[in-house]
Amino acid sequence: MLERLQRLLGLQTIPGVFFTSAAIASLFVILAIPFDQAVADSFGVLTGWVARNLGWFYIVSVSALLVFLLGLAVSRYGVIRLGGDDSRPDYSNLTWFTMLFAAGIGTILMFWGVAEPISHFANPPFEGVSAGSKRAAGDAMTLALYHFGLHTWTIFAMPGLAIGYFAYRHNLPMRISSLFYPILGKRVYGPLGWAVDVIAVLGTLFGVATSLGLGTLQLNSGLSYLFGVPSTGWVQVVLIAVIASIAAMSVALGLDKGVRHLSQINIFLALLLILFVLIVGPTVFMAEGMVQAAGDYFDNLPWLSFWTQTFTESGWQRQWTLFYWAWTISWAPYVGIFIARISRGRTIREFVISVLFAPTAFTLVWFGVFGLSAIHVEINGQVALAEQVQQDPSVAIFAFLEAFPLANVASLLSIIIIVIFFTTSSDSASLVIDMLTRRDDQPSLVRQRIFWAAAQGVIAATLLLAGGLDALQNVITSLGLPFCLLLIFMAVSLFRAVRADYRGYSVNELVQGRAFPEVKATAVPKKENQDVS
Repeated sequence: MLERLQRLLGLQTIPGVFFTSAAIASLFVILAIPFDQAVADSFGVLTGWVARNLGWFYIVSVSALLVFLLGLAVSRYGVIRLGGDDSRPDYSNLTWFTMLFAAGIGTILMFWGVAEPISHFANPPFEGVSAGSKRAAGDAMTLALYHFGLHTWTIFAMPGLAIGYFAYRHNLPMRISSLFYPILGKRVYGPLGWAVDVIAVLGTLFGVATSLGLGTLQLNSGLSYLFGVPSTGWVQVVLIAVIASIAAMSVALGLDKGVRHLSQINIFLALLLILFVLIVGPTVFMAEGMVQAAGDYFDNLPWLSFWTQTFTESGWQRQWTLFYWAWTISWAPYVGIFIARISRGRTIREFVISVLFAPTAFTLVWFGVFGLSAIHVEINGQVALAEQVQQDPSVAIFAFLEAFPLANVASLLSIIIIVIFFTTSSDSASLVIDMLTRRDDQPSLVRQRIFWAAAQGVIAATLLLAGGLDALQNVITSLGLPFCLLLIFMAVSLFRAVRADYRGYSVNELVQGRAFPEVKATAVPKKENQDVS
């Protein structure tokens, strides 16, 4: 029946993945529009349950995956390449690092670059720390780096490494279901594999929709700040429609003509904004603060990675760490596939070290410029920044820029950056979702990519109308859990495959005789009489 519907609509898809994902997303919108309050309350209850009972699971899972990746990198398996043994990287290190920065951090850093450090500075989560104190300032920077540093990039690196390994070394399709071949065997091409890809599609849809919603809140605040545009639901829906339309045009042009050009423009503009604040802001304070923040971050990282706020009853971790991990996890399929596509020829060791530490270094610079400058502005009373951020975090960057010359110009530049960041996120995600919902031998149809871009906009508008920032946080915290489980199984599958690969066994031998004739491992030939435990 689904194949008949596909032919009728003239689509090129895997029907079980495409129509199931589209149906679940459509059902959510259909129920959420007339019953917005009930849906918001339901997700609020579900998020509360997840935070109370499984918050520790999010914390320990992400930290364990970080340990796993670092261990894999320094182990004997680190020399295995994403591709044949004689393959070499497609991109230079500089080009590769630049694309890594653009992969998954721009959208969230624009929103939280000022808002998060100021929030923790004004409301310290640790007992005995006074708001506005030197200790609060140091803790604020440490927590911001914890949320956007190695742990965030662990969540992106895990699927990226696994996808790159199975796609380039074993010629499997570049889909999330392929990562489970060592566990599921040929069943990845049936309902079990489709279910995995459906979870990946829905995670990407709602994750990008959450980012689009946050970006819309921030964009609305900026327009209100500069031009007096009212901050209302209908304005936000209009803004989402505009961004989704731009994304649809970009995605119709394709990766090279649309996404790549927008990304290049935005990287330049973001660096221009950093340079502006670095020059007109407290330059020496920022330089000293970055050095100290790096030391504090790595000093506190071991215990912070397993801190679960056991002895306090505040909702801080639910509002911050759990939301971040769930949100990042929902982005993992999209960013993972993007990173994999640009990483052919890298060794596992090179991939892990670079993907974890290069973006973390950029994050340190970003928070060192915006976060430390914001704290300096608050300490010196130039702008009542903490008060405004507590009322509305989306206004943070614009209120912060009021402390510097050319504030209106800098704010307008920020608005442009926000629009392009969220446009590139939406169109890139649409390309990835289209990839997840069709076979490799099927063409990528423009109307399918536009459909997914429009779906992200509709979901974002629905979430905003159903409760704004709280609704965005509640939905994504709840829906991130299934893919968190997938990440763990992904690590198990990858380890089984690289261990067999290192000893000269192919994937089809790993699954104990299950047929897989179309895959030929590029590892060294298996040694005679060698046993695989």
